[in-house]
Amino acid sequence: MDLDAYVLAHAHEWERLDTLVRTRRLSGAESDELVERYQQVATHLSVVRTSAPDASLVAHLSSLLARARNRAVGTRVASWRGVRTFFLERFPAALYRLRWWWLGCVAANVVVAAAMMWWLLDHPTVEQTLLSPAEVDQLVNEDFEGYYSEYAASHFAAQVWINNAWVSALCIALGILGFPVVQLLFSNILNLAIIGSVMMRADRGELFWGLILPHGLLELTAVFVAGGVGLRLFWSWIEPGGLTRPQSVAREGRTAATVALGLVVVLAVSGVIEAFVTPSGLPTWARISIGVLAELVFLAYVFVLGRNAAQRGFTGDLDAALLEDRVATQA
Repeated sequence: MDLDAYVLAHAHEWERLDTLVRTRRLSGAESDELVERYQQVATHLSVVRTSAPDASLVAHLSSLLARARNRAVGTRVASWRGVRTFFLERFPAALYRLRWWWLGCVAANVVVAAAMMWWLLDHPTVEQTLLSPAEVDQLVNEDFEGYYSEYAASHFAAQVWINNAWVSALCIALGILGFPVVQLLFSNILNLAIIGSVMMRADRGELFWGLILPHGLLELTAVFVAGGVGLRLFWSWIEPGGLTRPQSVAREGRTAATVALGLVVVLAVSGVIEAFVTPSGLPTWARISIGVLAELVFLAYVFVLGRNAAQRGFTGDLDAALLEDRVATQA
């Protein structure tokens, strides 16, 4: 297709639609014309995408259509109903649909962390190559426990939340590449295994688990969810299923964005627990119970709300009405 000729033939229709969009008050006839022009330009966009995909023209027509659609049906505004839909349907449905990916990620990381910790405990000479005796003593007697009470609780909660949100965001953002996700997760559990083995060798295992479990159950689950979603994004272009690769990646990318936004809240909860519960004077059993309860609430959120939302047709992807316009064209 000759793109210049196509633009010349239809430019007046695009200009007319732009004029209608900019008109402050439309008559009945003009409103009908707006809808008709909208459908025409949507068809033109589809033709351009298929036959001569020029990036600047596609962007221009997409923008024009978005403004025309908002003018025709009214601008969508954020509302409490939208927030409710997100947290009670879209986000849990996404977690439920992708459950096997992140549950597999949880299982793999737990097994690898346990194996590394056991191996380090069985090979004490390795510890000597990683930390000096003075560093081990500092970690065991001061640094590990002091880390949770070094800063004011509110500041510490914000710091922890930002750090964990960043790690989770990296897992999702780099998911399309696959290997960086594995590398991030391995680095995360390697640090956990090294510190755990050092603490347990020094007979401080009770302190270690008493400080890790209250917040760590939910925090690590959120990180592993991000890892699983990132790996699913990678797999979407390896095996797109019944979709084209761009369609598959786009769908999983939008779902990954849903999960990333929802995990911000999950990690905020774990950050509050880490800042206010983990270093508190509560008995160890009480602090761990709070962590277990938070984890059970999250799992119920996924497997009760998420399953119900999935049965109603939610997948975690955007609603069809929010996606870009697609008009069928004949060759």
